Amino acid sequence: MSAVRRRLLYVTDLAYEARGRRYGDEDVFLTSRLRAHFDLALCHPLEAAALMDAFDAVVVRNSGPVLGYREEYDAFRERALGAGTRVYNPLTGRADMAGKQYLLDLSAAGFPVIPTVDRPEDLHLLPASDRYVVKPKLGADSIGLRIVAPDALPALADGATLIQPCVDFTHEISFYFVDDDFQYALYAPHPDRRWRLEPYDATARDLEFARRFVDWNDLPHGIQRVDACRAPDGELLLVELEDLNPYLSLDVLDDGTRDAFVTAVTRSLHGFLAG
Repeated sequence: MSAVRRRLLYVTDLAYEARGRRYGDEDVFLTSRLRAHFDLALCHPLEAAALMDAFDAVVVRNSGPVLGYREEYDAFRERALGAGTRVYNPLTGRADMAGKQYLLDLSAAGFPVIPTVDRPEDLHLLPASDRYVVKPKLGADSIGLRIVAPDALPALADGATLIQPCVDFTHEISFYFVDDDFQYALYAPHPDRRWRLEPYDATARDLEFARRFVDWNDLPHGIQRVDACRAPDGELLLVELEDLNPYLSLDVLDDGTRDAFVTAVTRSLHGFLAG
């Protein structure tokens, strides 16, 4: 007698136009592979709350920045938490899933993060720079990001905006994890081409850096992407810890790495459903 196949509602915005990324292509590929193991249906994020009761779990993937549908997303979270609906990634994430407050918390705790403040009285904690990055706490995908001069900062430090020095980094690196297991790393060798990614051979020290943030977030299951920049002194600094719907850049991977990632996600989902 064959095992009962579990039903997954896979949340994605196939039509979202992301700079340098093809959301639709990635999710078409991943769902084509997951269908070998699960009964699966795709839906737009605005439809997830109405449909999720008919499924064993909801998988949130390339659903786009929730800034554009904040009220509906909050209602989805509230309903899922109230009903005990299984959501993958679990809704207990402490990083981008909950906004950008974690950058302030990690910076204050001494983690290797780009120095970040949000209040006028803390501006003195930032290193001197001729340019600063300001972005909304609830932003995503560079929405609302600006580069400003130092004299603009007092008026912008309103508690709803993050302020960071503009780091002249060598390159950006992304580390991809499924549950607690490292899968692969990609980097953008040209700072002005964020999504022109190439495979990166992560060192033991690189992985030690990335794991600090995965351990801090303490998600029992799920996919996370640790984004970092290589500072002029050679050290890595956290840019973002994406634990809601990280784009995976699967099209950049070789067949073996891509297959291993799909296997890891499949195993993670089975463990998540059995938990």
